[in-house]
Amino acid sequence: MRIKISFFLVFNTLVLLNAYSQKTVEVIPLSDKSGFTVKTSSKHLGNGFYDHGVASPISNHRGVVSTVDGDGKNVVLVWLFDHRGGYSLLMIDAESGKSEEFPITFDPKQDTPYASILSRDNKFYTLFRDHFVEFDPVKRAFTFTGKTMSQMAMSMTEDDQGNIWSVTYPNSGIVSFTPKTKVLKDYGYVHSENWRQYQRSIAADDTGWIYFGLGNASSQILSFNPQTGKSVGILPQNERKLGTASVYRDENGKVYGRTLESTDNEWYELYKGEAKKIGEHKAVKPKKYISGAQSLFYRNFPDGTILKDLDLVNRILTTENPNTKALNNVSFNYTSDGAIVMGIGTAPDGTIVGGTAFPMRFFNYDLKNDKWVNRAALGQFNALVNQNKKVYFGVYSGGHLIEWDPYKPWIATSLTNKTSNPVHLTTVSPTIIRPYRIISHSDEKTIIMGGTPQYGATGGGLLFYDNEAKTKVLLSDSAVVINQSSMSLVPLPDGKLLGGTTTSPGTGGEKKAKEALLYIMDMASKKVEWQFAAFPGAQEYSEMRLMPGGLVYGIADKKTFFVFDPKSKQITHTKDIAAEYGPTTAEQSPRIFVNGPAGELYILFGQGAIVQVIPNNYEMKLIATAPGPIKAGGDYADGRIFFVSGSHLMSYKLK
Repeated sequence: MRIKISFFLVFNTLVLLNAYSQKTVEVIPLSDKSGFTVKTSSKHLGNGFYDHGVASPISNHRGVVSTVDGDGKNVVLVWLFDHRGGYSLLMIDAESGKSEEFPITFDPKQDTPYASILSRDNKFYTLFRDHFVEFDPVKRAFTFTGKTMSQMAMSMTEDDQGNIWSVTYPNSGIVSFTPKTKVLKDYGYVHSENWRQYQRSIAADDTGWIYFGLGNASSQILSFNPQTGKSVGILPQNERKLGTASVYRDENGKVYGRTLESTDNEWYELYKGEAKKIGEHKAVKPKKYISGAQSLFYRNFPDGTILKDLDLVNRILTTENPNTKALNNVSFNYTSDGAIVMGIGTAPDGTIVGGTAFPMRFFNYDLKNDKWVNRAALGQFNALVNQNKKVYFGVYSGGHLIEWDPYKPWIATSLTNKTSNPVHLTTVSPTIIRPYRIISHSDEKTIIMGGTPQYGATGGGLLFYDNEAKTKVLLSDSAVVINQSSMSLVPLPDGKLLGGTTTSPGTGGEKKAKEALLYIMDMASKKVEWQFAAFPGAQEYSEMRLMPGGLVYGIADKKTFFVFDPKSKQITHTKDIAAEYGPTTAEQSPRIFVNGPAGELYILFGQGAIVQVIPNNYEMKLIATAPGPIKAGGDYADGRIFFVSGSHLMSYKLK
């Protein structure tokens, strides 16, 4: 029977930190169907602090499978993920929408499933935060949890004997589990690299040998012998490439692998631990498993019913009858403490804006009306800046630059539709895919963006986008600082640009630089005129800000405050601020500094301290301590400093 879909859905949220909790809120679709608003009201927490609610009260799935319970009823199993990590297994009756939630039996510590598998005997497995787990939908319970070496499975498979195999990030740990005896065997790390390894495929041949493909900095296929616990690399050094190797189990009992998923002429046949290069391999007949990465979405129930959609935003599950093609929509419910908030800023219209990750959403909050708007986003809004009454976002993972006009109607972003709002301006992947900083130049027409490159690569570039001419200049790291990426950017007088780098490579890439640098670039020529390791051994210049009088305030490694004089190119003052207040707030685009209404500067610290920098002597004055950690910054509006704590938007009212 089809269940009527309510337009008024209730979100139940868990306690956020120990200091405050989010009440049940009502989610209401916007009239233009572009998103939703949330019925909520800000809470005064005392001492000038306010909780304005969860920025995006939605969770993300990290693996979905369609199967049956102990009564033979169709059920959907969902690994749920919010800002806390993978916190529970959701089980939904596909016919009625009735749902049950089974909390993870350990602290996820913000880790989450990256791979899972539904076995032949109908058990659902994953491995993350150093724990291997088995869920039985027949018993409606977790039936095994075991500790492993760090950290999470990147791929999982089942061998011919029914054993479950996992290979884990970041050091290629091998773990096996025998369901009949409940024996978990951790073989430890079996392969070493000087970069974090991503193992996106694993397979077993019919003799029990295990093979897996890894990347991203340099692809490799490993052959693993369970009898000896030893692994051997298959690819010679001259065949290893930027990217990830892949393997699969064939119906003929053998495993086949290739150097990259895109290289059809570089196949290896793998059997009994031996590797034979065969060039092209056209007779691909994969043995069927219900397994995959965090995007696993297995749609087929045993009776032929198809899972068409699982909408965690509106909490609607849709199935299709295979005979009549009729759709059945049911409402379901689940708890969520809200998505990861990447950071916030004040838009020209005075609202607080930002983005969340998993799911990727845009939000803005109107303090005067205590009202939220939440919409689907092009991607992960990492960094933002204002220019000429518009907001510019740097977006992961495409390295997109988009422009939002808050005074015009929202039109969902399409890469080819120039009437979109936000409108897509350019894409700079693979040179930059994860924006760390975006700034508006003082010429009021140039947007500058820096960040890290594609997965596996080292050294991100620098984008200069001319908003009048609608043209761009994209520099590679070799034209800025080789093997490093720009994390902090400050426009200087006389057409100069000050940059501060990070040694962090692209995800899964090899770190090659020993220390981060400051540099000065000429804007006209785009040439670096000066560079210097101001703090030997420092790994990043977390944030910098130009102050009245021409000096630059900065933070190195989230722990050292410094003052830089661009004219003399000297560090004129330093202070270890972490010794007293702990490290500054983080996130991919940290937004550590907040400018007050009179030009004063505040620093946000991860443990909750809000500190004002006193001009001239640079003393640190503790203004207030938040009731919970400050996860991300940070901006000023309406007499308040806004910041992120957990999944909540918070503010402190300045006295």
